[in-house]
Amino acid sequence: MSIVKTIRAVLEGTGRFGRGVLVGADQFGNRYYEDNTKIFSANREVEFADNKNFNASQVPGEWHRWLTYATDTRPLEVSRYKWQIPHEENQTATENQYVPYSTVKPKVQA
Repeated sequence: MSIVKTIRAVLEGTGRFGRGVLVGADQFGNRYYEDNTKIFSANREVEFADNKNFNASQVPGEWHRWLTYATDTRPLEVSRYKWQIPHEENQTATENQYVPYSTVKPKVQA
């Protein structure tokens, strides 16, 4: 990689030069790219809608299959079944997290 490309990649904050071809977007605003000039298993990537606060659970299962090479079919080309529920991101460590409650009395009581 030339020095100009290296400086540009560092300034972009991605560590890479170029994104490739936009192949689709999901309902959350994430955009998915494919660059066939890169080596296999490094040519598909996602650009999250919120670049500051993101995690892997924000990628729907259909796009996860495409990103990890489980399929070459893009989710836009495949219809969903009636029984499939919409994707939700992981709510752990947020105010919407699931907190179970105990119905068992404590063994030691003060």
